[in-house]
Amino acid sequence: MTTTPSTAPETVDVLIVGAGPTGLLLAGDLAAQGISVTLVERRPHRTNNMTRAFAVHARTLELLDSRGLADELIRKGTPLTSLRFFGKLSLDLSRLRTRFPFVLITPQYEVEHLLERRARTAGVHLRYETELTSLHQNAAAQSVTAELREADGSRTTLTARYLVGTDGMRSPVRHALGLPFPGRSVIRSIVLADVRLTDEPSDILTVSGEGDAFAFIAPFGDGWYRVMGWHRAHQAADSDPVDLDELREICRTALGTDFGMHEARWISRFHSDERQVPSYRTGRVFLAGDAAHVHSPAGGQGMNTGLQDAANLSWKLAAVLRGHTADPEALLDSYHAERHPVGANVLRTSGALVRLAMARTPLQRAVRTVTSKTLATVRPASDKAIGMVSGISIAYRAPRGAHPLTAKRAPDLSLREGRLHQLLRDGTFVLVTPDGTAAPASPAPLVHAHWQGDRTTTLLVRPDGYIAWASDHPDPAALRAALDR
Repeated sequence: MTTTPSTAPETVDVLIVGAGPTGLLLAGDLAAQGISVTLVERRPHRTNNMTRAFAVHARTLELLDSRGLADELIRKGTPLTSLRFFGKLSLDLSRLRTRFPFVLITPQYEVEHLLERRARTAGVHLRYETELTSLHQNAAAQSVTAELREADGSRTTLTARYLVGTDGMRSPVRHALGLPFPGRSVIRSIVLADVRLTDEPSDILTVSGEGDAFAFIAPFGDGWYRVMGWHRAHQAADSDPVDLDELREICRTALGTDFGMHEARWISRFHSDERQVPSYRTGRVFLAGDAAHVHSPAGGQGMNTGLQDAANLSWKLAAVLRGHTADPEALLDSYHAERHPVGANVLRTSGALVRLAMARTPLQRAVRTVTSKTLATVRPASDKAIGMVSGISIAYRAPRGAHPLTAKRAPDLSLREGRLHQLLRDGTFVLVTPDGTAAPASPAPLVHAHWQGDRTTTLLVRPDGYIAWASDHPDPAALRAALDR
């Protein structure tokens, strides 16, 4: 049923639904490029300690660095140079070739605080306690109309040129589009709580599995700890009662101790799904983050993947809205083409980790032992694993015949004009050339930088830090074609 809105329709370039990290990064990026953005969020505006993310991986820190936020966030967290899984497998992140060879342990709300401040400063209109109830795409008007319900129950209508759903796994935007969310529950009856501990764990991040149980402990940094536990023998429904004694017993089984766990400020039970929407784009509506893909918490890749979705989509929407591309539809389609395979890969890798942790039969445990030993002793296998988990090795599919660097992540190059990540802070392309090379006319703003040494390769780096085009020889016509695309 359609309700008549209580106020006149508003118009905006982009409406974003969902003010988690993904939506906040996307909104800030767009507003910084002069795009009008409204961000609506169903929840009240307050710190959300219920968030499950604690890991900020190296690739995400690079994206935050190119927005001037990484160093401030690092001061709020604790860098961890190795990741340990089920007590036996340890990945050495210090070998990563990045300015951030670690995973940063910090609560998700610290990431949200920084991104919200940036979004507000850039001019994003944030509306909390506002819920999307329906949407309609108008092909003739080239717009999307959204009906919103305010906290007092009143209805408003907002018209946008594009709409992005970053509204979580139960995404109202995805439901309004009628899109399926195929997949299944991979693990049931996970107990989650915030507690105090009498005995401080020796490791910053405690995660291990033993027998039929595994547990995870991470610090908030203020005396509270997030604890997550699972036991194969107790597969209860999410709605079943849960108490601290159950979590203590899980931790004693998985970790050998409960660290004197006491004073739970909240405790609940949940399940973890593996799901992915078939298409990240439907006309003028896009999905990103948990609205597009959900998976097990193993590896801490959920929030990171969503932030990388946002970084990929934001510059493309800005380029289209500002008329900086010769083929808007192809550029927008490339969001799904690039990010859907990444989401599928995260489902596979996080699923493999949780299945190894849940190993039950002698054969499954033997596979876990062999996998752990291989990753501990075979350098190429270990490097591949840390590249996937950290996001550093993520690359996109390059066109046939392209230069080998095309569609790969650009490292934080030290250039004559400064670090690459610093030059990306204006949200523009960066053209890196040898001395004496003139920058061509560009349809979009462009920063022209130069190698410090005698390298002769020319690189065109996208605003999200990926290489759009490269050549080992001067090729002005090909460069101009890449800029037009």
